[in-house]
Amino acid sequence: MAQALIEPLIASGSVDPDQVTAVVGRPESAAALKQGVFGRCVIHSAESAEAAEVLTAPLQLLAIKPQQVEHAAASLPAVGGSPLLVSVLAGVNLSRLERLFPSHRVVRAVPNTPALVGQGLTALAWGDNVSSSQRQEVQALFAGVGEVLELAEEKLDAFLALTSSGPAFVALVAEAMADGAVAAGLPRDLAQRLAHRTLAGSAALLDQRQLHPASLKDMVASPGGTTIAGVRALERGGLRSALMEAVIAAAERSRELA
Repeated sequence: MAQALIEPLIASGSVDPDQVTAVVGRPESAAALKQGVFGRCVIHSAESAEAAEVLTAPLQLLAIKPQQVEHAAASLPAVGGSPLLVSVLAGVNLSRLERLFPSHRVVRAVPNTPALVGQGLTALAWGDNVSSSQRQEVQALFAGVGEVLELAEEKLDAFLALTSSGPAFVALVAEAMADGAVAAGLPRDLAQRLAHRTLAGSAALLDQRQLHPASLKDMVASPGGTTIAGVRALERGGLRSALMEAVIAAAERSRELA
């Protein structure tokens, strides 16, 4: 997730690569990052003196596995100046972050991977004592990769389930639609491209015209036609129920991680 956020900001010139340092746990991870836009701004050991200096930077992005947060907090030195810690960890709430990182002011951010192409969605929830200028700084950072919303923390699990897990659900739909087109006779490459464009175009139409999804469905489904036959097959297969359960399951898993 950190790469999905930082790489487009660097590539667009919004962030100077010399101002970004990635602190990672393994040398092979550092080597992989050095092949991209991060360049030399990577440290492979969080125990090094250079890493310790980075961990006092005024703005820090915490993007590790939620299960690693206790260890990460224990390895951080106490610092002054109340640096800002922006966490993208699923399920790790503000009160826990404030307890683990008492030297920092903390923010919870829930971004998603379409940030890579400037189409991201990010929800922000603020910890205590985050200043107005720090809020503006965080908002500007995430605005560089998409739309930013401020939400009450209790809404973040549902937001994550829809927007952060959602791209995986959409990818499955795209794959299944392309497979169906292949079964119906289209070449694989063409079927995939058409599935992607159909999903993108439909999403743009829904968004730009502010249509209810049922309205778009009714626009396409003529009486006795091909579309309503397909819709009937989807209803028989339980597509809507399956997608609803997927979002609910993702939200419940986020709550479990907390």
